[in-house]
Amino acid sequence: MTTTHIYKIIDRDEWDSARACGRYTGSPDDRRDGFIHFSTVAQMKVTAAKHFAGRENLMLLALDAGRLGEALKWEPSRGGDLFPHLYGPMPASAVVRSWPLPLGEGGKHEFPEDAT
Repeated sequence: MTTTHIYKIIDRDEWDSARACGRYTGSPDDRRDGFIHFSTVAQMKVTAAKHFAGRENLMLLALDAGRLGEALKWEPSRGGDLFPHLYGPMPASAVVRSWPLPLGEGGKHEFPEDAT
């Protein structure tokens, strides 16, 4: 499966650390599962609601999937949809855009219009 951008929701402090060292080794959930979880543009809002509900201090990252090489695998997950999973550290240089992901009314995250 080919796509230009994939998306990662990440704690702002973790992103700051990843930028400082040049790579991201994943959240505790990522490390438990053995790969870094990503979403497509069509999947990111459901991912936020399911796994990040009510959490503040988050960032949305857009990555160039082509920069991740063969470590990026597309695997079935929620509802049989194919999700991008990275088996290895995420190079900070693969991130092409980042946005704050604030909570809006009703506790739902407000996604930037230019992320879609």
